[in-house]
Amino acid sequence: MTTIKTYSQDQLAAQPIGYWAREAANLAIGGLRAALAEENLTQPHWWTLNHVAAAPAHWKRADLTEKLTAYDDQDTDFDALYDDLAARGWLTETDGVLTLTEAGEAGRVRAHDRNAKVHARMREGVDDAAYAATIDGLRRMVANLGGSGDLPG
Repeated sequence: MTTIKTYSQDQLAAQPIGYWAREAANLAIGGLRAALAEENLTQPHWWTLNHVAAAPAHWKRADLTEKLTAYDDQDTDFDALYDDLAARGWLTETDGVLTLTEAGEAGRVRAHDRNAKVHARMREGVDDAAYAATIDGLRRMVANLGGSGDLPG
């Protein structure tokens, strides 16, 4: 486990949230993207695999693209991404509906396992109560600044 210096509550409460939120986001996203790259995947690949797996025979390209574009900061060409997954044999399309193949599910599970290692490393020394309190505090700050405090769906 990583050892870090201990500070008082007053010292911590005086810290700039923007710095720590950005630093945590950059490191978490960077770690996840690096883990996905080991499978030659991007985050939008990962989102696609998970959404299609979670709702079999539900997603069409346009609907899934609309859903995922809200999270995309990479200007992803989703049609090219779907074509890439199809070329790998991970995704099929029948009557416009996207479906994972067995190879696609196996790739999704491998990517999940890689991501889980990043999450475990990030959560070392942070119990569920502290993690939930952090997320809840950030949700409240986002809502206070005019964003949505709802959990992403």
